[in-house]
Amino acid sequence: MLSKTIFVLALFLLAGASTLATPSTAQAADKDQRVYEMRIYHAAPGKLDALNARFRDHTCKLFEKHGMTNIGYWTPLDPKDTRLIYLLAYPSREARDRSWKAFAADPAWVKAKNDSEKDGTLVAKVEVKFLHTTDYSPALKPSSGERIFELREYTASPGNLDNLNARFRDHTCKLFEKHGMTNIGYWNLLKGEKGADVTLIYILAHKSVDDAKASFDGFRKDAAWTKALKGSEAKAGGPLTVKGGVKSTYLKATDYSPIK
Repeated sequence: MLSKTIFVLALFLLAGASTLATPSTAQAADKDQRVYEMRIYHAAPGKLDALNARFRDHTCKLFEKHGMTNIGYWTPLDPKDTRLIYLLAYPSREARDRSWKAFAADPAWVKAKNDSEKDGTLVAKVEVKFLHTTDYSPALKPSSGERIFELREYTASPGNLDNLNARFRDHTCKLFEKHGMTNIGYWNLLKGEKGADVTLIYILAHKSVDDAKASFDGFRKDAAWTKALKGSEAKAGGPLTVKGGVKSTYLKATDYSPIK
């Protein structure tokens, strides 16, 4: 009788432990653990259309073939700015390196590159940033609409990146949505990257540039934002970003971007 009681009690305790573990397990599973890579291509003079055509017709498919996830592709609204900005995702840095090695050696890529560059190289310069999502970033998924995007990069004042992230997590993101802006994604640089201790990068979507400006005007005048701004700066002992530490670029999605 006693052994049966002990057995039942053990089953009860195991069940309780399993139940207690479920929330944290689910939370860990829901967190986006992928490594992101933001790549910025400066097109050679007169070659942006050809570069887009190569991505549309060849590159994106080959990325997927080799285990890379296409997140989004954008070009600036300013016609003088001939950059192509895009995001890829990988399970890890090691997986990223394996994928790019296989991609570079793929005969289909070699042919596409050679054919597209018969009249000269398409890319004059490449910038690369490795990122991870913040814990408050919304889930990324393919989407579309009549809208423009805004890439924003913040440089935190020394020691204040955590405070900056906290302000976005607790206040800013909700207030953006309140004022008609769509939060697409938020990232910090991977540990070891230059500027990893001070950089926040995020993307918003707006109906138009005029709507974006109107939304930010309303946001800045919002009493809730004023309170959050003053409170966070009082706690940190000063501004959370350095002077001139906010950069903004309006973008449009390419016709082949998963996020439009």
